[in-house]
Amino acid sequence: MRFSMWIALAVAALLALMGSVFVVSEGQTGMVLNLGRVVRSDIGPGLHFKWPLVETRLVFDRRFQVLDAAPERTLTSERKDVSVDFFAVGQISDVRAFYRATGGQEDVAINRLAPIIKASLRDEINARTLQQVVSGSRSEVISAQLDAINRGAATVGVRIIDLRIKQIELPTDSQVINDVYKRMSAQRQQVASKLRAEGAEQAQTIRADADRQQTVIVAEAERDAQKLRGEGDAEATRLYALAANKDPGFYAFQRSLDAYRKAFADGEGVIVLDKDDPFLQYLRSDR
Repeated sequence: MRFSMWIALAVAALLALMGSVFVVSEGQTGMVLNLGRVVRSDIGPGLHFKWPLVETRLVFDRRFQVLDAAPERTLTSERKDVSVDFFAVGQISDVRAFYRATGGQEDVAINRLAPIIKASLRDEINARTLQQVVSGSRSEVISAQLDAINRGAATVGVRIIDLRIKQIELPTDSQVINDVYKRMSAQRQQVASKLRAEGAEQAQTIRADADRQQTVIVAEAERDAQKLRGEGDAEATRLYALAANKDPGFYAFQRSLDAYRKAFADGEGVIVLDKDDPFLQYLRSDR
């Protein structure tokens, strides 16, 4: 009987010891509740003790966690509808506040944080135009609201380390897509019209330059031709003069033959002259 009592006491002591010891691993933080009231929090890694039965330990992961919420639809400053897909990286900063706000449930924390982040992003996007939201720096949108987000997240005992916008889309059921397509088409048409105008201007310049060069070339050719014709006529006149001086009779005969040839070249010409006209002197049989 006494031996059995000792065994029972040993088992009870072992159970009490096991119920009073708990371990907090690296990357975790612990909390001890005494009958539901928080008595210790932010307990670091290691071996720790608590009163069995009356105290309860809770362990939370303090490593970085990713909060991935559903895309949020909001409006830009010109009332254009956009869909913003984002995720946040955070960690538990105040275990006591986290437990009081969420009861230690991560799903509850996400549901509490998502509206805070969405509201801050909505405020920032509402103040920007569609072009600024799509083509601007996303880090500017995030940095402008990160402090405000952390002020709201502090009520949940969480600190947001980073916030990233994964994608900004135009909803398919929104008129914005048609407006964007029309704007893009108008911009492309404007660029095309500008290129066509520049091409037409260059073509006109090239044609004008070609016409100018043609005029210059024709004028220079005509000048050279006139010069050559003048030189040829002068040389012919000189040769005719030499021929006339050497044999005036033969020169006169040759000139008359040239005149006959030109007068009757077509074979149908008719000339009415007096029989004694000097033009016919070389056609008379008595010569």
